[in-house]
Amino acid sequence: MTHLMTRLVLQLAIIVIAAKIIGQIFEKYLRQPRVLGELTTGIIIGPYMLGQFALPLLNGPLFPIPAGSTIPVSPELYGFAVVASIILLFLAGLETDLSTFLKFAVAGTAVGVGGVILSFFLGSALTWLFVPGVPSMFHPTALFMGTLATATSVGITARILSEKKKISSPEGVTILAGAVLDDVLGIVILAVVVGLVKVNKAGGSLEWIKIVMIAGKAFGFWIVCTLVGVLIAPKISRSLKWFKKPETIAGVSLGIALILAGLSEMAGLAMIIGAYITGLSLSRTDVASLIEEKITGIYDFFVPIFFCVMGMMVNFSAMKGVVLFGFVYTLGAIIGKIVGCGGPALLMGFNPRGAFRVGAGMLPRGEVTLIVAGVGLSSGAIGQDLFGVAIITLLVASVIAPPILVKSFDGGPGLKKELEEKREELSTFELDLKNETMAEFMASRIQNAFVSEDFFVHRLHSAHPVIYRIRKEDIFITMTIHGETLEFSTAPSNAQLVRLMVFEEILVMKDLLASLDKMQNPASMGTELLTGFFSGIRP
Repeated sequence: MTHLMTRLVLQLAIIVIAAKIIGQIFEKYLRQPRVLGELTTGIIIGPYMLGQFALPLLNGPLFPIPAGSTIPVSPELYGFAVVASIILLFLAGLETDLSTFLKFAVAGTAVGVGGVILSFFLGSALTWLFVPGVPSMFHPTALFMGTLATATSVGITARILSEKKKISSPEGVTILAGAVLDDVLGIVILAVVVGLVKVNKAGGSLEWIKIVMIAGKAFGFWIVCTLVGVLIAPKISRSLKWFKKPETIAGVSLGIALILAGLSEMAGLAMIIGAYITGLSLSRTDVASLIEEKITGIYDFFVPIFFCVMGMMVNFSAMKGVVLFGFVYTLGAIIGKIVGCGGPALLMGFNPRGAFRVGAGMLPRGEVTLIVAGVGLSSGAIGQDLFGVAIITLLVASVIAPPILVKSFDGGPGLKKELEEKREELSTFELDLKNETMAEFMASRIQNAFVSEDFFVHRLHSAHPVIYRIRKEDIFITMTIHGETLEFSTAPSNAQLVRLMVFEEILVMKDLLASLDKMQNPASMGTELLTGFFSGIRP
């Protein structure tokens, strides 16, 4: 045990240091997302490249491949990656605007279903056409490869959307809604295919009732947990605020996400779905920003581990005999997502630019692909060569998706013009203070005024402009500092409250300036200030 833990600690040390350095190189010098650098880090230091060489102090390699395992990393390291994926999706859920998510839930459903259907068809058909020994599209091998083509790694997409501050955009919430449904459908299809493989081996009849029960349990868990989570989130928020201490609130919230992730796995779904549901449920509460702020440190440590471990799955030697099919299959998987997801998005109110963003956001593969590939390998439905094809698809799609997705957001809005205009339903007003210092001072006073009324104030991760998110239960306010101007935006029903709070601070400021104006010279000003100071001191 001591030897295993020593190796694990050294593995984590190398992963964290290398991922941070290479990630920064990709971001600063290559102008690419950090996630791409972290995936590359995993490939370089993983068990199929540098990690396979023996180290004298360890009497073996740093990243040995476990015997008899379909996953080329140790269970303990993979456990860290699983926890990291839960944290990633929990934070992605917190950053999602629930009202926008619900508004685009129908579009997300259409996107998820469209991507799954076309990807599954292309994956099965290409396997039937290009792989010897596969007599039809309904052969277990073809069905497994079809299932592999449906999987989407919402983790990679969520990271990119978070970095671009686009998680709550129409495209962002549609991608996340579609990706969650995509994973649910993928797991259900996997259950059906595993049932077919077992029947094929045993030579018996297919137990459709059992498969329908599995599918019903998966869908039921997903829908019920989402609805219940949204409904009871205000009560959870009030219970969390009983702890008072921000670190405790954030820690208990993460614990709830871990519990729901475990229950999600027990229900036959991926753990990341439970984590995302938890974050999404809490996203409309006033403690969401506080949780997000306190979890960021854990996020920065764990999430690079997840992407490095994904990169470690790449085994180039297993791909030699299936390079041509791997290329064709990968191309089909990409087309399946771009067209299968982008087409429904186009019909659901997005313009071509927005539809392409949605399709590109559904491209990356990751943990679900590996789960499906591992099940196929262990069941005998696919061999090491087709497992290698899954890795090729994962690698190529995950490598090309980040730059494509980042570049696609450089243009204008993704909704059709009439919907974009309709979307502007916030009440916005400005306060021009003629001076940047005065604007910052007034912003500070307004923050304190809201805090005194039990609001939560959170500064978003942006340097220019400075943006504050102000929340209390179902009241959401955004305050932005544009140089010497303060801009406020909120729902029309809350506009009067915001104007009243700001007006009160203006009156206080006016009284303060008036009292200063009465002071005729610096000497009298100093005398009055000192008198006021000492009069407030009691023995």
